[in-house]
Amino acid sequence: MPPRSTRPADKFDDDDYPAYTMGRAAAMLGTTPAFLRALGEHRLITPLRSEGGHRRYSRYQLRIAARARELVDQGTPVEAACRIIVLEDQLEEAQRLNDQYRHATADPHLSTTE
Repeated sequence: MPPRSTRPADKFDDDDYPAYTMGRAAAMLGTTPAFLRALGEHRLITPLRSEGGHRRYSRYQLRIAARARELVDQGTPVEAACRIIVLEDQLEEAQRLNDQYRHATADPHLSTTE
């Protein structure tokens, strides 16, 4: 894998770059900062901190928070929503590994590490 570029413009394409303040993230999600803090308390997302100690969120984290918001809006308690999202992620990873295993066993010339 080639090293990531350190050019400032490349940060716009980086899903993991902590570009959004708590206030901006809450506004984008149509929620409150307290909701984002609750997701952190339940360890669904862990925002990075600026030099001044302020929470910063990435686009990837905002997508996860948006999924939590959907579940909460449907009546799911925050703690349960966080657990559901973790389980969905684990299921997706297990399915990916299963597919990889199936393809490797169907064609013995393929490696499971590819």
